[in-house]
Amino acid sequence: MGDREAIRQLKARYFRLMDTKQWDAWRELFTEDAVLQASPDPQERFVGADQIVERVRGHLENAVTVHHGHMPEIEVDGDTASAIWAMDDYVELPELVLRGAGHYHDAYLRRDGVWRIRESRLTRLRLEIRRKDAPSG
Repeated sequence: MGDREAIRQLKARYFRLMDTKQWDAWRELFTEDAVLQASPDPQERFVGADQIVERVRGHLENAVTVHHGHMPEIEVDGDTASAIWAMDDYVELPELVLRGAGHYHDAYLRRDGVWRIRESRLTRLRLEIRRKDAPSG
């Protein structure tokens, strides 16, 4: 398998494992010092694989989530790589529903032949947040 395909599969696992709440397996996708900035609050950053899992799990454990990544632009340079992924998401919390679209800007690191996420930053083009009891649209 080539590097670009390995990175595509890594990001696919990122979305699937998060949506299916497989937190131990999801943690293995990150470097120890990874940084994640994916909250609707652009100032919120999680640093380190353990904190990423702890905080995302705390936000999404009781949510129904659906995340899709599309059309990756992947650049590989030796044991580092970067990618931009178009994305859309749906997050149903007990009281709120979030729908959004935008781009993930990722950096990857390969160690011992395995690609992991070193940094992931989500920029949103659209974000709709509504109370669960409000009509959609």
